[in-house]
Amino acid sequence: MKTIIIAEAGVNHNGSIELAKNMIDVAVEAGVDYIKFQTFKAERLVSVYAEKADYQKETTNVDESQFEMIKKLELDINAHKELIVYCKKRNIKFISSPFDLESVDLLFDLGVELYKIGSGEITNYPYLKKIATKCLPVVLSTGMSKLSEVENALEVLMNNGLKREQITLLHANTEYPTPFNDVNLKAMLTLKEAFKVNVGYSDHTHGIEVPIAAVSLGAAVIEKHFTLDKTMEGPDHKASLEPYELKAMVKAIRNIEKALGDGIKQPSASEKKNMTIARKSIIAACEIKKGEKFTEDNITTKRPGTGISPMRWREVLGRTAIKDFAADNLIEI
Repeated sequence: MKTIIIAEAGVNHNGSIELAKNMIDVAVEAGVDYIKFQTFKAERLVSVYAEKADYQKETTNVDESQFEMIKKLELDINAHKELIVYCKKRNIKFISSPFDLESVDLLFDLGVELYKIGSGEITNYPYLKKIATKCLPVVLSTGMSKLSEVENALEVLMNNGLKREQITLLHANTEYPTPFNDVNLKAMLTLKEAFKVNVGYSDHTHGIEVPIAAVSLGAAVIEKHFTLDKTMEGPDHKASLEPYELKAMVKAIRNIEKALGDGIKQPSASEKKNMTIARKSIIAACEIKKGEKFTEDNITTKRPGTGISPMRWREVLGRTAIKDFAADNLIEI
């Protein structure tokens, strides 16, 4: 199964259409399936009194509020249309996370094929209900949540129009960057077992090891932030991948997909030619005359594996030699 890879541009475009297009180019070069932006109006997302997260305070102007910070990062409807056209031109799929009810409608009207719901919305009943009524597939991040909260969110989605098979849950941790000892990647498997849905992983750690590990555990979707330059000003750049890292992650994930295989334990096509070289046969340990019995003393096992398999050892013992054998001759019966 191919893993869906979402390159999270988020707000790392810094409000610039040209930077956003450059990010689309990078995502195409890396070979991801989707590039994801964020759709919101600051006035509908945060109050003027809302504080920044600690990581945002470290990566942006400490004197500005969260409202002032995100106001600069909005993409208006014309910007959305321009980016969607550019994505079609570059043959990559555009998606975005809506952060308010009007943005849910906007993305639907623009023809997005799925909704990505951020972790912060998992307890937002009216928002979840509205998205469910659109009947589009949903990818829901579950950072900061308990299993019971995930269950409640699923109930809202499924009670308002969505089918279970339309929902993918992403295990996530919303600290930027996430400490490795807080990742708890096995929780992704807990989600799959508990809710019988497709699962994946939204990663905020440094590097690419954890999303690769998630694929090996069965992630159907991987989401990862990226940037053009980690040193740029903005809340998420520092915890994002640079272009060469995004490309390396995609390559590694595709290799892991191939390596996982079909699960059937059998010789692979590439190794069959090595079987007769690496395996052993029953051979003469010394000179054996015709009519002598084969014993533990006059037969042994050595390469190549072109003769009688050593697994037939007990069958050969006590048999009578049908001809003379020199030392190291393959035994025949």
